[in-house]
Amino acid sequence: MITSTDRFAGAISGASVGLWISTYGHDMYQEWFDTELGRPWENRDVWDSVSPFMKVAKITTPTLFIGGEKDWNQPIIHSEQMYQAMKQLGREASLVVYPDAHHGIDRPSYQKDLLERFVAWFDKYVKGQEPG
Repeated sequence: MITSTDRFAGAISGASVGLWISTYGHDMYQEWFDTELGRPWENRDVWDSVSPFMKVAKITTPTLFIGGEKDWNQPIIHSEQMYQAMKQLGREASLVVYPDAHHGIDRPSYQKDLLERFVAWFDKYVKGQEPG
């Protein structure tokens, strides 16, 4: 969404998607990708067209990327790619990677941290409140 509009004051992307082709064969969606998008070496344009990373230059929304270090469903590399590209573009972005966490952030201390980060991010960018 944030690659196609500047209407949001702040965004949080958990278990992000970045450059789809970079995790081809890594996650559980292999059959779906081949069926829906075709093989990346045969349909590179299609793969690029669905990859938010290819539209990262359009993002102006301050974005907090969050993910689990061991997330096989949406590998953390997607969040890392998006974060790094936004920083290269001089955009406001942060990245939080929870060690030993998978797709669901289920450790109580991580859940507490996650909630606090969500509230602080939206307080700052949506409400315009500085941390107190």
